[in-house]
Amino acid sequence: MLKYLSVLDQSAAVEGVTHSTVIQNTIDLAVHAEALGYRRFWVSEHHSHPSIIGTAPEILMAALTQKTHTIRLGSAGVMLPHYSALKVAEQFRVLDSLAPGRIDLGVGRAPGSDMRTAQLLNPNQQSAAHFPQQVQELDLWLHDEPFPVGHPGRNVQAFPLGDTSPELWILGSSDYGAQLAAHLGIPYVFAHFITDGEGAKQAIDLYRQQFRPSPRLQEPQVIVCLWALAQEDSEQAYYHFRSRARWKIDRQRGILGAMQNPEHALDGLNSQDLAMYENMCQKGFVGDAPTVIRKIETLADELDIEEVALITWAYSFEKRKKSYEILIKELS
Repeated sequence: MLKYLSVLDQSAAVEGVTHSTVIQNTIDLAVHAEALGYRRFWVSEHHSHPSIIGTAPEILMAALTQKTHTIRLGSAGVMLPHYSALKVAEQFRVLDSLAPGRIDLGVGRAPGSDMRTAQLLNPNQQSAAHFPQQVQELDLWLHDEPFPVGHPGRNVQAFPLGDTSPELWILGSSDYGAQLAAHLGIPYVFAHFITDGEGAKQAIDLYRQQFRPSPRLQEPQVIVCLWALAQEDSEQAYYHFRSRARWKIDRQRGILGAMQNPEHALDGLNSQDLAMYENMCQKGFVGDAPTVIRKIETLADELDIEEVALITWAYSFEKRKKSYEILIKELS
């Protein structure tokens, strides 16, 4: 049964809006989400991506610690193969010192970019193969626990230390992340918005079936991140959804860019494209608040989950804020 709503904000680019304003809007949205009662506020990592300009979640989270007081803050996620596990542990221990007991560290294996950009971030083209080892090392450093004898990390600590530690999550959109999270006894996040839900039940069932209790987690814990947009009525919601729909249609053609004004977002589309838009409206989590919450609750029941993180793109920042406002009000 659905009990909690959280937010994942990607700092999506908007036509005619400066990148600095987009980043500031992410900060403003976190303050808004906290006031509304959302459980978590997560930010993402992408590189050289014309549509998503959030590149450094750990820095953005530092700003968020100074603007919020109760909401959990997290990354969804840090693309771990680009980096040293020790350095990531240090960054998130600093964040935990700024917001003790409120930090989530979601890590993923995907590049969050094209492969050329990924190679510039880390020239080691085999880095993703070390992801399971990195996750285990990261977990030990986050909790200041000893490494095995003979490991290079033995007696190396990630400072600053404190009474609390960041909570580690594994992000995924396939069976791989689910199996790794289950094997290590770590909470799991399924990226429904990447696959439009395809493979969600299979991955989550696999995670639960293979889950091994750990010192951090005794029972499986799952969050699903999905894309949703609600407005006062369905007509308004479908209108503002045009920006996201056009982005998805363009992406299938290999075109990435900022969100367009819904007033002209459907211009130039052929009948097949328009049919795709109509299909997305009907199948997606788009509409008035009761309709969208009903769809989310149905999915939560099907997947047996208590928490969903919402991603909302819209050309208008005020319409995004409105969507989050009326959805949590409808749930409560």
